[in-house]
Amino acid sequence: MVFQFIYDIYEWYLTKHLTPENMPYHIAIIMDGNRRYSKLQDNMDVTKGHERGVNTLEKVLDWSIDLGIKVVTVYAFSTENFNRPKEEVDGLMNLFEINFKKLVTHKKIHKNKVRVKAVGRLELLPSNVREAINEAEEATKNYHDSQLNLAIGYDGRQEIVDAIKKIVDEVENGKINKENITEDLVSKNLYTEGLSDPNLIIRTSGEERLSGFLLWQSSYSELYFCDSLWPELRKTDFLRALRDYQERDRRFGA
Repeated sequence: MVFQFIYDIYEWYLTKHLTPENMPYHIAIIMDGNRRYSKLQDNMDVTKGHERGVNTLEKVLDWSIDLGIKVVTVYAFSTENFNRPKEEVDGLMNLFEINFKKLVTHKKIHKNKVRVKAVGRLELLPSNVREAINEAEEATKNYHDSQLNLAIGYDGRQEIVDAIKKIVDEVENGKINKENITEDLVSKNLYTEGLSDPNLIIRTSGEERLSGFLLWQSSYSELYFCDSLWPELRKTDFLRALRDYQERDRRFGA
């Protein structure tokens, strides 16, 4: 009881000292630590760890909406993750299908008009997962208040390679010439076409690297590394990341 009271006071204090007008418009999150969390829970089945991670994502989305953060992009599954044990990959694909289908009728998603979008090499996913993604995207396509992007089958280097291939095709077909190739054109050919670059990227579990996440888009993003494993992320952890962001002098190379 005493610990919870102190925690609540600290959460209130952090929230009170955040400046609404300096809140990041777009945050991106590398949700790391589900497997380590599972091992620490008496070797809990790893799929259960990922399920706890889904619960954390729901909370983070709630916190973001309450704080006025408009866009949340999360690293859900990389192309390299396909190399994990088949049982784990199958479990994750099942979770993706279930949770994308939940988003179709999710009360908070519709109440807050959150547009849902998946980005990555979606053709690598099983057909049932792609169908569930399409259903969620279709059900929320007319929403513009907030956006949740899930990077699935994603790799930042491959994203840039794929963008280059699209641009080369346009050059070879005579639609553009090489003088037309600009940073803006590259951005328009990425999986994240139409999205603003993230202001803040958060990674949990104590690892301090991007692991191929939004390599092009993160050029001027602020980076914040948190020791908490993703399923154990607390609101105070999230608020501290935002406080750290607001305390930085963002000069964009100037």
